[in-house]
Amino acid sequence: MTTTLITGANQGLGFETARRLVAAGHTVYVGSRNAERGRRAAEQLGARAVQLDITDDSSVQAAVKTIEADGGLDVLVNNAGIQVELAANGDMIGPMDVTAEVMRQTFETNVFGTVRVLHAFLPLLRRSAAPVIVNVSSGLASLERMGTWPYHGVAYPASKAAVNMITVQFAKSLPEIRINAVEPGYTATALNDHQGTKTVQQGAEIIVRMAQLGPDGPTGTYVGEEGPYPW
Repeated sequence: MTTTLITGANQGLGFETARRLVAAGHTVYVGSRNAERGRRAAEQLGARAVQLDITDDSSVQAAVKTIEADGGLDVLVNNAGIQVELAANGDMIGPMDVTAEVMRQTFETNVFGTVRVLHAFLPLLRRSAAPVIVNVSSGLASLERMGTWPYHGVAYPASKAAVNMITVQFAKSLPEIRINAVEPGYTATALNDHQGTKTVQQGAEIIVRMAQLGPDGPTGTYVGEEGPYPW
């Protein structure tokens, strides 16, 4: 039985990924900052709930102890993320208006939180026969694409570009673990006020696929539904 932890799984892409992996036979932990929302989501999915605030050391360590006591971990899906660079009128904050505080808030969750969770769960993953890490990135992390796209936000794309670098460097250092970044596409979730053009079912497809890699699968890649994505 494969045991999987998904951060930020009480809604959106994380919830749909959990649903699909439960159906595939995984024992899934729904990581949620809000314990009650996580509990309700887990009950609906037939999964297990674990309170997990990726910005808080004590919360992360408590989650590690819970999952370790239950038997260990095979797959980690780093899905939790935030986007805070919207002005009061709903417009995107561009380069001339973005502040260090907006950058800090975004990186605290999307980058520092991801690294915190990675390090905390590595001892459990290293005990697995086929460990996998999936880092949920974004097409906005692509430097090649962003050079021409009419998107002016800074903090969120920068944070996801950092997630891509984390993916590459951890993959080089941990060749025994399949570690990849995925681009789910512009998916309608709470992160973008449900304005995305893809459903969560479509967006979760690449996450689910990469979460089920075998020991001979790729590592250190950045992929979308159609294949490799340009860095």
